[in-house]
Amino acid sequence: MTFAATILTLYPEMFPGPLGVSLAGRALAEAKWSLGAVNIRDFAADKHRTVDDTPAGGGAGMVLRADVLAAAIDSVADDRPILAMTPRGKPLDQARIRALADGPGVTILCGRFEGFDERIFEGRAIEQVSIGDYVLSGGEMGALVLLDACIRLLPGVMGAASSGVDESFETGLLEYPQYTRPVEWEGRTIPEVLRSGDHARIAAWRKHMAETDTRLRRPDLWERHEGARVQSPSGARRQTKDE
Repeated sequence: MTFAATILTLYPEMFPGPLGVSLAGRALAEAKWSLGAVNIRDFAADKHRTVDDTPAGGGAGMVLRADVLAAAIDSVADDRPILAMTPRGKPLDQARIRALADGPGVTILCGRFEGFDERIFEGRAIEQVSIGDYVLSGGEMGALVLLDACIRLLPGVMGAASSGVDESFETGLLEYPQYTRPVEWEGRTIPEVLRSGDHARIAAWRKHMAETDTRLRRPDLWERHEGARVQSPSGARRQTKDE
């Protein structure tokens, strides 16, 4: 089964963009995944191909019309989940990305202007997602980020099957620091433990550094990681020594 992505956008020329090069581009050329970009404007009913209108109740900007969006969505509707890129959506995480990558693909709705008429989410089964707490000019860049995160997990895309296992967020922690040659650079040397050949020591060091960096840099991740770590298999929370 090939992972199939369809993008609903006002700017189909933005795709594949960076997804046409490197790992994603090679996988696209090898048909490990497929991509289609659909122009939302093609589903406008008037001669001016109008896709937006002024906000109900007044205010700045324009809002994408529910009737036009629905026609675009219905034209490609199948068993794939439909995601809308919006800062009002639930933040994407690695667990959701992995679940999407394990499925048949995605249809991604890209917003512009002031966003979507809210009724589109009442009338169609659409998952609202966000790539971060900031605002972009449109959903296309978010769609590229989402797809890149999914594509690299597809079978045969990354060189080694285990190459993504230790990366940030896969275990709920940030990844440990990485080093490579030369051993010394500007007076700074690779930590001795990584040159020791002692795999047990190296594994312990990497685990310690991942935990330390996560605790210091991303206390939100650390809190979730600690909360999950003290859960028993039945779901009941075990007491820690400090409780």
